[in-house]
Amino acid sequence: MIFKFIGKAVAVLAIAAAFFSLGLWQLDRANELEESKKIVPDSKIYQLSDLAAPAASLDSRNVGKKVQLRGKYILTFRAPQQTDLAERRSDWEVALMQVDERSAILVLRGYWKDRLVEPTVAMSTGVDLEAIVQPRQFEDVVATAPGVISRLDSSVIISQTDLELFDGFLLATSEEVSDGPILRDRIELAPPESKVGGYYWQHISYVVIWWLMAVIVLYLPFYGKGRERDKLSA
Repeated sequence: MIFKFIGKAVAVLAIAAAFFSLGLWQLDRANELEESKKIVPDSKIYQLSDLAAPAASLDSRNVGKKVQLRGKYILTFRAPQQTDLAERRSDWEVALMQVDERSAILVLRGYWKDRLVEPTVAMSTGVDLEAIVQPRQFEDVVATAPGVISRLDSSVIISQTDLELFDGFLLATSEEVSDGPILRDRIELAPPESKVGGYYWQHISYVVIWWLMAVIVLYLPFYGKGRERDKLSA
């Protein structure tokens, strides 16, 4: 009898703990959603190595930060039918910049129509770059073809180089070579959307539901005993 009671008690506590944990998880989601809406201006310019490493996932907290680096472009791609901040569709020029002997990163340089603005930027030309760190794209816009990338994501070009690639890409804000700055139209992008779906109060309502379920589970055994006592006393 005692073992049956202990078994039921353990089961009730386990179910209640599961509901309580789900409430905590939902509360964390609500807090993450609120934090993702807070835009903290960061005017500091970092070195790329301070924010990212090749062959490693990009920390989402570093998205939107500014970096400066020096490298050389070794491959150029066209990214068709991309959408900028103004929701205009156009083809973009994306280049792979080698930043040291073993690693490289994708750079969104500008619009494809302006790719010949600075013809002196050859593959051996050193470029001083200032840019904004961006997360990789996850959905294909077009089919991959020679010289064309389906999305801004280093994984789609991994077979075209032996270098280790950085996750994400850089949105170029300025480029400079020995002859001076490269003057061309730069692309503005919308801030990345939060990965946490839903609305804040929607998550909070689920927190209340999960915790209410935990309370109900804990209360039910006592309710059942009360019903039994009422029947016996009747």
